[in-house]
Amino acid sequence: MSAGGFDVLKIRWSLGKMFFTLLALAELGAGQGEIETTTSSLAERIGCSQQTASRHLIELERAGLILRAVSKKGCRVKLTSTGLDVLKSVYISLRHVLEPAMPPYLLLKGVVFTGLGEGAYYVTREGYKRQFVEKLGFEPYPGTLNLRLMDEESLRARRELDYWPGIEIKGFEAEGRTFGPGKCFRAVVNNEVEAAVVIAHRTHYGPSVLELISPICLRERLGLRDGDVVQVKVFL
Repeated sequence: MSAGGFDVLKIRWSLGKMFFTLLALAELGAGQGEIETTTSSLAERIGCSQQTASRHLIELERAGLILRAVSKKGCRVKLTSTGLDVLKSVYISLRHVLEPAMPPYLLLKGVVFTGLGEGAYYVTREGYKRQFVEKLGFEPYPGTLNLRLMDEESLRARRELDYWPGIEIKGFEAEGRTFGPGKCFRAVVNNEVEAAVVIAHRTHYGPSVLELISPICLRERLGLRDGDVVQVKVFL
């Protein structure tokens, strides 16, 4: 469950009681911008001693979850993007536990476009191909179907995928270079063709693009051209 180069799950579970300090800071507005607070007021809010609140702030700063600066009234604090991602990952987990009626999949819509042409190279590397066969049960067609997500709901769903573990794809070294890790999710395209969404931890595309692999050429099977709209059901 990595996003932005760090493991959200490892950070989340290592926080322990400090998580509630992080949450309290977010409730005070530190997720939107810099706030001013004191260790005494923070201690009262989370129900601990002033010394404990002070220690939590120091540890959260060391972990890269907050930015902190001493001020005349106490300290100025702001959550970092990493701190926000930890909270978001907990929110998504709680949402799926407390709202069991939610479907175990996400729906995304995107417009087909011609990518950079690197998909065929990467999916045919033996280190990746072997893992796709073992973990997905198929050897991918040498290429990816690239979709540019077209609405806010699809963009939100794509961001949510960053916080789900998915199926791990390990990095490896070959051909004198390093091939990075990633993850994938089983999917169905237009309710009829088996596929998988691939999310590389390092990619030329931003979060507005979805890359899909399949045992067949999706463009040919579905008669797709650039500009066509495609629906993808991504299983969590």
